[in-house]
Amino acid sequence: MPVPARPTPSLLRSAVTGLALMCAVLAAHAQEKVVFATNWKAHADHGGFYQALVDGTYQRYGLDVEIQQGGALVNNRPMLPAGKVDFLMAGNLLQSFDNVKNGIPTVVVAAFFQKDPQALLAHPGQGYDRFEDMAGAPVAFIGKDGQFSFWQWMKSEHGFQDKSLRPYTFNMGPFLADRKSVQQGYAFSEPIAIRNAAGFEPVVHLLADHGFSTYATTIETRTDMVKNRPETVRRFIEASIIGWNHFLYGKNDAAKQRILQINPDASLAVQQGYIDRIKKLGLVDSEDSLARGIGAIDPARVKDFHDKMVKAGLYRSGQIDLSKVVDTRFVNQGAGVDIRKQLTGQ
Repeated sequence: MPVPARPTPSLLRSAVTGLALMCAVLAAHAQEKVVFATNWKAHADHGGFYQALVDGTYQRYGLDVEIQQGGALVNNRPMLPAGKVDFLMAGNLLQSFDNVKNGIPTVVVAAFFQKDPQALLAHPGQGYDRFEDMAGAPVAFIGKDGQFSFWQWMKSEHGFQDKSLRPYTFNMGPFLADRKSVQQGYAFSEPIAIRNAAGFEPVVHLLADHGFSTYATTIETRTDMVKNRPETVRRFIEASIIGWNHFLYGKNDAAKQRILQINPDASLAVQQGYIDRIKKLGLVDSEDSLARGIGAIDPARVKDFHDKMVKAGLYRSGQIDLSKVVDTRFVNQGAGVDIRKQLTGQ
C-alpha cells in the first residue's frame, strides 16, 4: 500500500491562509446591522461613537453600525419607537421620564455623560464668580425648552426669578451687549463661540456641579430590544464604551476627520476645544464611571433627580414608574477601565 504524501510547508500555509480568508468572509457576513441616531449634528461630544466606528471596534463586536446624525431640521426621536432605528442618543433623563409617563416603550441603557453639560454663562468681573450670585442677575437669557425644565429647578433650588427671564434664541448678541446678563449654554461649546466672537473667556457654572443631577447623552432603546436582543444591546454599549475611552485618551485623529467630513462646521480646532473641556469638566469620565466604566448609571441618582423635578413642579409624585426608566444590566461592569489605565498610566 502506498504511503500518503506528507503535505509540504507551502501547502500547509496555503491551507491556513485559505481557512483564515474563509473565516474573515464568514465574519463579514455575520455582521449585525444596527442603526444609531444622534440628537444633533456630528461633533466631538459624539466622538466616542465615531471612534468605535472608524477604528473597527463595532465591527470586532459583530456590528455593522450606521450613525444617523440629527440636527435642527431632523427629529430622530420618533424613529426609535417606530422601529426605524435601534438606538437613540437622548439629551437627559427628562425625556426618558416623559417617555414613561406617556407609555412609550423605550428605556435608557447607558449614560455617556456623567454630568449634564448645561451651564450658565456670565461676563467676567461682574460679580458672578459664585453660582448663587447669578440668581440676582437682572437678565437671564434662557431658551424655551430650558424655561420649562432646568429653569424651574433653578427657581425651586436656587432662588432664580421669572422677572429676569428673557428668551434665548441662540443668538449671542443680546448677551454680549449686556455685561450684567447671564445666558444658558453648553459648557463645551458656547464658551468657545464667545471667546472666538468677543475675545474673552466667560464665567461658566455647570448646573451639574450645583445639584442638577441628571445624566446626559443617554442611550435609549426599545423595551423589545432589551427583551429579545439583549446581546445586541450589550455589544453596542460595550463597544461604544471602548470607543469613548480611545477617543478621550488615545489616538482620535481618524474619528475627528470622520466628524469633519460629516459636519464641515466641526473644525479640528473646535473639536479639540470640545475634547479639552469635556475632560477638564469630567463630563464623560468622572464619579461612578471611574470605577464602573464610562456609561455608568446609579438608580439612586436617577431617583434623586426625579425627586428634584417633582419638587420643581415638572411631575407629580408617583406619576413616573422609575423601574421603567433605566435598565442597568449593560453598564456598571467596569468595561473600558483597563483601557483608560493603559492609555493614561493611571
